[in-house]
Amino acid sequence: MPRWEPNARERLLMAALRLFAERGYDDVTVAEIAERAGLTKSTFFRYFPDKRDVLTAGEDALAQPLLAGIAEADEDATPLEAVTAGMDRVAAAMTPFNREVGPLLRDAVTASAEIRQRNALKHVGISRAMTQALTDRGVDELTAAVTAELAGLAFKDAYATWIEPKNKAEFTELIHASLERIAAAAGRIA
Repeated sequence: MPRWEPNARERLLMAALRLFAERGYDDVTVAEIAERAGLTKSTFFRYFPDKRDVLTAGEDALAQPLLAGIAEADEDATPLEAVTAGMDRVAAAMTPFNREVGPLLRDAVTASAEIRQRNALKHVGISRAMTQALTDRGVDELTAAVTAELAGLAFKDAYATWIEPKNKAEFTELIHASLERIAAAAGRIA
């Protein structure tokens, strides 16, 4: 039987998440993840640099449409409108697979201090990239940084709701509502 099969990345991710749920992150090896997915260890490393990146690699894939949406927003868009354009691109990139793995991913991140730290660092990197994308549009540094942080909060809020089994709303609807609520809350702190 050939070792290459379609959807290797998704299979590796699901295998890892299921093993992490069964035994904990620290007690799972890359070889075990590959074996559970029906793939080789070298195939694992074609998709992920290490075990930690299984849990954070999706953020990199979502950062690209986010930053492109900000950069390509209407020239006269406010910082919030530019971020909303970016989040619309993220929403378009979200698939049923993202929704399916969401609860497993959340649980794996919550259970490991190492992954929580790496996840936090990824969020800092994405926030900095959003800040830079906004300053590239002429937004002052402080406004850009505040907008990026608020957008990060909105994403976390919308994503947490989106992955809940009882939720029927689409991610686009949730991210728009979160951005509006968080922007309104920010306006009330002055």
